[in-house]
Amino acid sequence: MEQLLTRIDRLESLDAIRQLAARYALALDMRDMDAMVSLFPADVKVGKGQVGRLALRIWMDTTLRSPFTGTSHHIGGHVIEFNDRDHAHGMVYSKNEHETGDEWVIMQMIYVDDYVRAAGPDGPRWYFARRLPLYWYATDLNKPPIGNNKMRWPGTEWTEGNFHKLFPSYAEFWAREGDHGGPLADPAPLEGFLHALRRGAVLPKVKVRAD
Repeated sequence: MEQLLTRIDRLESLDAIRQLAARYALALDMRDMDAMVSLFPADVKVGKGQVGRLALRIWMDTTLRSPFTGTSHHIGGHVIEFNDRDHAHGMVYSKNEHETGDEWVIMQMIYVDDYVRAAGPDGPRWYFARRLPLYWYATDLNKPPIGNNKMRWPGTEWTEGNFHKLFPSYAEFWAREGDHGGPLADPAPLEGFLHALRRGAVLPKVKVRAD
C-alpha cells in the first residue's frame, strides 16, 4: 500500500508541475500579476537582495510593459525529474509571440526550472523555485534569424542566445565530420536524463527578460 501511495503521489506531482508551466503562460499573457506570482513560493528570490512575491510582482509588472504590447506563449515538451519527494527540476520548451511596436517578434526558448513543494493556502502545493530562460532566437516574423546572433529584438544590437549552451553535445556534434566512433553510452537513470545531457555543464549567465 505504501508503494502504491508513493506512485500516486508521483503521478499527481507530475501533473501539478505540468500545470505550473501552463498556468505561468496563461497568467503572463493575460497580465495577471497576482496569479503569476502565486506560482512561486512566498520566499521567492527576485534578485539584488529582494525576496518575496510582492517584489516579484513589481519586477514583472515593470518588465512586461516594455517593449511588449501583447504576448502568447505556447508550451511544448516538458521533461521533469525528481530530486526527492518535495523537490524536482525540469526543462520545458516554449514558442512565443510578441507584439512589439510595429513588429511581430517570434521567439524559441527553453525554461530551465527548479520546483519545490511547500505550504499553500489549502495544503502543500508545487511551486517554481526558479525559472531560467535559455533563448535560441527572437526576430520579426518576416525576418528569419539565419546566421549568428539570433536574438534580434527591435532597436537592439543582435546577440547570441544560450539555447544550446547547457548541452555539450551540440558543439561536439558540429565539431566533428561524422559519428564519434566511440561505444554507446549507457542509458541514463530514470531520474537522470537531464543530468546526463548536461554532463556537468553549469548554467550559463542569462539576461533574464519577463518571457
